[in-house]
Amino acid sequence: MTPPATAAPEAPVRAQQADEFDVDTGTLGGEQKKPWEQLALALFIGIPFLAVLAAVPIAWGGFLGWRDVILAVVFYTVAGHGISIGFHRLFTHKSFKPNRPMKYALAIAGSLAIEGPVIRWVADHRKHHKFSDRDGDPHSPWKYGTSLGALTKGFVHAHVGWLFDTEQTPQRQYAPDLLKDKDIIKVSRMFPLLVTISVLMPAVIGGLWSWSIGGALTAFFWASLVRIALLHHVTWSINSICHTIGDRPFKSRDKSGNVWWLAILSQGESWHNLHHSDPTCARHGVLKGQLDTSARTIWFFEKMGWVSDVRWPVRERLEARRVDADAKTRLKAAA
Repeated sequence: MTPPATAAPEAPVRAQQADEFDVDTGTLGGEQKKPWEQLALALFIGIPFLAVLAAVPIAWGGFLGWRDVILAVVFYTVAGHGISIGFHRLFTHKSFKPNRPMKYALAIAGSLAIEGPVIRWVADHRKHHKFSDRDGDPHSPWKYGTSLGALTKGFVHAHVGWLFDTEQTPQRQYAPDLLKDKDIIKVSRMFPLLVTISVLMPAVIGGLWSWSIGGALTAFFWASLVRIALLHHVTWSINSICHTIGDRPFKSRDKSGNVWWLAILSQGESWHNLHHSDPTCARHGVLKGQLDTSARTIWFFEKMGWVSDVRWPVRERLEARRVDADAKTRLKAAA
C-alpha cells in the first residue's frame, strides 16, 4: 500500500524557513535598520563623543591617572588592531590565513571596538570597495558632488551620516563566505555580550586595581567612553579624510589617499592609497617611513606560526602600480 502524499509540501516549507533563517544569520536584525537600532547607534556615538568634549576639563581637574592611561591604551590597541587586522585585512580581504584560535581572537577583538557585528562590518566594507567613490559606495565623501558645499555634506555623510541609513548592505550578497563559517557566526551573534564587556570591563579592572569606586569611575570614563569615541572617529576618518585629501603615489580608480598624521592612531590604515590600489596586500604602509603596526603584528603572528599564507607586498607589483610608472614607460619608449 502506498503512503499518503500529504508529506510532500514539507520540503518547500523547510527550504523557505532555512532561507528566512539565513537572512538574519550572523547579525542583529535584518537588512533594514529598525528604530531601536537607530537609537542604540545614536547613543553609542553621542555619549562617548560628549565624554571627549568633557575630557580636557576632567583631566585638568586631576581625574586622570596612569591606570586610566594604561587601560585606555590597552583596550584601544586590542580593539583597534582587531578592526584593522581582523575585520579588515583578514575577514574582508583575506590577506592571510589564521589558525582557528587566532580567527576567534581577531573576531572578538574587533567586536570590542563596537563598530557592529563582524559579518555586517565586512559586508559594508566589501561593498565600499566594489563601488569606491562611485554610485553605490556606502560612504563616499564625493556622494553629492565636488563643490565646497557638496563636499562638506559628503564629508559628514562619509564620516558618520551613512551609519544611519535605513537600508543595510545585503550580507548574503557581500559576505556569503562568512555566513558559512560557524565560528564567525557564533562571534557575530555574541556582539551584544562583547559590547557589554567592552564597555564595563575597564571599570571592573580599574576598580579592582585601585580598590576604589573612584578608580572604577575614572577607568570607565577614559578607557571606555573616551577610548570608544576616539577609535570610532579614527576609523571613520579613513572613510572621510582619507578619501578627501592625502598623497596618492599608487594608481587606483578612486580618490583614496595617504594621511600620515593618522597612521599611528589608525594602526597603519591611513596608508589608504596603496590599500585601494592593492586591497589584498597585508601591509598598507609599504614606502620608507610608513609605520604600519598592523602589518608588524601580522609579521609577528606569522613568526609564531599562528597565521600563514600572508600576502606581503611584492616589489615588481608595487612598481607597476606606481603613478610614475607610466611616465617611466613613456620615457623608455621615447628613447
